[in-house]
Amino acid sequence: MLLAALCCLLWSFRTSAGHFPRACASSKSLMEKECCPAWTGDSSPCGQLSGRGACQDITLSKAPLGPQYPFTGMDDREAWPSVFYNRTCQCFGNFMGFNCGNCKFGFWGPNCTEKRLLVRRNIFDLSVPEKNKFLAYLTLAKHTISPDYVIPIGTYGQMNNGSTPMFNDINVYDLFVWMHYYVSRDTLLGGSEIWKDIDFAHEAPGFLPWHRLFLLLWEQEIQKLTGDENFTIPYWDWRDAKSCDICTDEYMGGHNPANPNLLSPASFFSSWQIICTRLEEYNSRQALCDGTPEGPLLRNPGNHDKARTPRLPSSADVEFCLSLTQYESDSMDKAANFSFRNTLEGFASPLTGIADASQSSMHNALHIYMNGTMSQVQGSANDPIFLLHHAFVDSIFEQWLRRHHPLQEVYPEANAPIGHNRESYMVPFIPLYRNGDFFISSRDLGYDYSNLQDSERDIFQDYIKPFLEQASRIWPWLIGAAVVGSVLTAVLGRLTSLLCRRKRKQLREERQPLLMEKEDYHSLLYQTHV
Repeated sequence: MLLAALCCLLWSFRTSAGHFPRACASSKSLMEKECCPAWTGDSSPCGQLSGRGACQDITLSKAPLGPQYPFTGMDDREAWPSVFYNRTCQCFGNFMGFNCGNCKFGFWGPNCTEKRLLVRRNIFDLSVPEKNKFLAYLTLAKHTISPDYVIPIGTYGQMNNGSTPMFNDINVYDLFVWMHYYVSRDTLLGGSEIWKDIDFAHEAPGFLPWHRLFLLLWEQEIQKLTGDENFTIPYWDWRDAKSCDICTDEYMGGHNPANPNLLSPASFFSSWQIICTRLEEYNSRQALCDGTPEGPLLRNPGNHDKARTPRLPSSADVEFCLSLTQYESDSMDKAANFSFRNTLEGFASPLTGIADASQSSMHNALHIYMNGTMSQVQGSANDPIFLLHHAFVDSIFEQWLRRHHPLQEVYPEANAPIGHNRESYMVPFIPLYRNGDFFISSRDLGYDYSNLQDSERDIFQDYIKPFLEQASRIWPWLIGAAVVGSVLTAVLGRLTSLLCRRKRKQLREERQPLLMEKEDYHSLLYQTHV
């Protein structure tokens, strides 16, 4: 009843964000290759009259790419977003958004001048009302059609190079599911041919920055959708877990007693319909996912291939990842050795840092363990556990950034797989964001993690605070000692001065030893008169 009441209460808030702005889905915008919608505040493109931004040509990175994708001009995602648009809004100052109508991450207020820092918390630290509110927000997002964004259901070529737009409406939650599908889908080469060795958000350096932006945008849209300016995504700390402790009806849904692959009827997630999971069908038809419902959410945690994923990650696994000093290495893909990114993603062993194609560990282990919708890359975001899982992965990324303090130049500038270079724009986001823009501390993006704050607090509590408390107890003695020391120093200085003066007087009167050599005598006279 509480969840239903919250949903009804929040239904009036309607907004969204994500991929293709509805205002840019017309044949005119596609054929002119321009996406510069008007900001509602002054009705000018990109809010130019108010100094928010301007419609400008896109500048694409010319850095060479890795050899994993050998084609050119076969995929709409190449040189994103130039196949669709080569002019977009470039926002100024702290403004952001496809029409510069939003604030940059970490800023707030009507003029985006107010800085703020929100904290993502462990889902088990939420109060019952806070947890229920989060679940209600998920339901609201699943039932609210985006007024701002649509999804393309055909390639640019299938749209006759933009003259015949092909777009569908989609709800706020599924919009992000579709984006995760689109960024990782196979390349359609025509006929029955496809190319699978391509992914603009996984298996390469952009994995962590891409998902960081994905969560930030999802979080921002829930804030706008609900009017809850302080909403943050909770995280699930899965270190050393023996089972899926969030897979209960109180949280993310338990087992269905009649079918272990389905969720319990007591969980409202059991009524959710998933999208973008029929990959072979799309490939055979050379088509894109169009957002059509494809059945219920599937999950059967723990009944997975244990030869591939024998256990969930441990605290020691996480600590090993954090000890790796290189963000990226070698071929910069899933074969990279001693790469923090590749080890955290789960393609390299968390015991050795060596790539191992036969195992799925760390981030990948959680996906495999869920044994259902979460276990398929393109459709994994259908399961709301995806958000909790990736928030914790992002917290590990953040901990690595704080421990090693890398320069932004540490992120590869060139020769990464397509879409993963530092200056490459991330697919499929409009407005545009570069990979390197999110290789910075989360605090510079306006958010933090409660477990990282606790770690910093522990250092203060364990080391600095006890020292200060001890010092406060003995400060009278310290002051007394300082006073006594000052007096003794003054007395000794005075005595030393008197002795030195007496010594100089004796030398001037030539009161020297009888056996002194002539040369020594003249030398001493010289030294004492200097």
